[in-house]
Amino acid sequence: MPKRLVSGIVTSDKMSKTRRVEINRMVKHPKYKKYIRQRTVCYAHDEDNESGAGDLVEIIESEPLSKLKRWRLVRVLEKSTEVDLAALRAARKGATQAETEAIAAAHVGEEDNTQEKQEKTEQ
Repeated sequence: MPKRLVSGIVTSDKMSKTRRVEINRMVKHPKYKKYIRQRTVCYAHDEDNESGAGDLVEIIESEPLSKLKRWRLVRVLEKSTEVDLAALRAARKGATQAETEAIAAAHVGEEDNTQEKQEKTEQ
């Protein structure tokens, strides 16, 4: 029996060398004849950690690799363009703190000069 080759979207990349891939499909309801969205969740092995959350990937069936992993990543079809806002804000906050410290370090000598100027003006 040939191995199945399917494409899906990576929903989690938090595990090392493992990706959670969702395969979306439309199924016709047997009684009401309405199409319903369903999804299949697969855990795929990504040896090089090349895929990320939101990427469109192609996976192939394989022998069981662990309790849940039964698929291997073949290739990344399309990289995600979504931006992680939490990571962006954290990076920006870290950068502003570093800038504040650098400015404070640059103005250390100036505080003494301003105090001397104030004393001279008072006399």
